[in-house]
Amino acid sequence: MWFQQTASWQEVAALTRRMTSDEEGLRRKLWRKLLREAASLPFAEELLTAHYCAFDRQTPLYVKAVLVGAIVYFVVPDHWIPKSIPIVGYADDAAVLAAAFKAVSSHVKPEHREAARRTLARLRGEQHSRP
Repeated sequence: MWFQQTASWQEVAALTRRMTSDEEGLRRKLWRKLLREAASLPFAEELLTAHYCAFDRQTPLYVKAVLVGAIVYFVVPDHWIPKSIPIVGYADDAAVLAAAFKAVSSHVKPEHREAARRTLARLRGEQHSRP
């Protein structure tokens, strides 16, 4: 068994006890890792840009509706192609987001894109600098 070669059950039990004794620390590490992974999606910047544009008070209502629809499509787990299928699992999400952007691109402002870049840099643990 591959696991027995890398660690004994006693070592695993000791590690588990240490991690559960610091529940808050474990929770922080889990969310940091999940957010970092989410930030590595190929269309993460566009998704966040859509969010910032959709929730900008100056964005027209119909633009908000289009972008929120695309965001909801991404969030809802059951649709055309399940996200659990490697590589193609997010293809339909990216396509819906691209179509939404094409429909409302004139309303996406540079500040929406910059906010998305800053957020991604923070999620990835990078220092963000202006070009």
